[in-house]
Amino acid sequence: MGLHMSMKDLPEFERPYEKLEYYGSEVLSDAELLAIIFRTGSKNIRAVELAQKLLALEKQEGLYGLYQYSIEELMNINGIGKVKALQIKAVLELSKRISKRQGMLKYKINSPKSIASIYMEEMRYLKQEYFKIVILNTKNQIIGDKNITKGSINSSIVHPREIFKYAIKKSATSIIMIHNHPSGDPNPSKEDIQVTKRIVDGGELLGINILDHIIIGDGIYISLKEKGII
Repeated sequence: MGLHMSMKDLPEFERPYEKLEYYGSEVLSDAELLAIIFRTGSKNIRAVELAQKLLALEKQEGLYGLYQYSIEELMNINGIGKVKALQIKAVLELSKRISKRQGMLKYKINSPKSIASIYMEEMRYLKQEYFKIVILNTKNQIIGDKNITKGSINSSIVHPREIFKYAIKKSATSIIMIHNHPSGDPNPSKEDIQVTKRIVDGGELLGINILDHIIIGDGIYISLKEKGII
């Protein structure tokens, strides 16, 4: 049976649990916070050391780089089994949801930047294209969002009836369309522009204003409204 190194082997003042309890979470390093999630290390390596090793991998950029890994890829890293891989993915998903919720509470949607800031962390790391609509009330506050399609975006997949059915159900006065480009390059394709114009035409018939179509890349975005397409 392999020996699992415990954080109890560390001097008390170096143990993440005790540091968090006595000094607060803000004094802990990224590795120490991950170590608390892990609880235990792996064979011949403590949880803190395992976390430091994970954050130092060549492929990634600290905590943000963890978004790039699937569960299977995490499990292929020496010292990361199924349970730790699932723990990592759960923490990352919670962080995305908190970031999104904070943005929704903080911002009134009054610019492409304000909407992109809410959905950037949720969508920038996705490995497939997702087409989402965000619906707003008369005060330009978000009252809901919904994933419409998954996969390459084109007019045969993105059906206006699905978009407007949800908008009407929520009594939306306006819509913002969002989708991501897994390549990281947010420049619109011909299909993106065709879909946008088709939805805008549908909105005019129903009296629902299409405010924008935001394309999310890797930390950057493009607004089709700012491009003059809408």
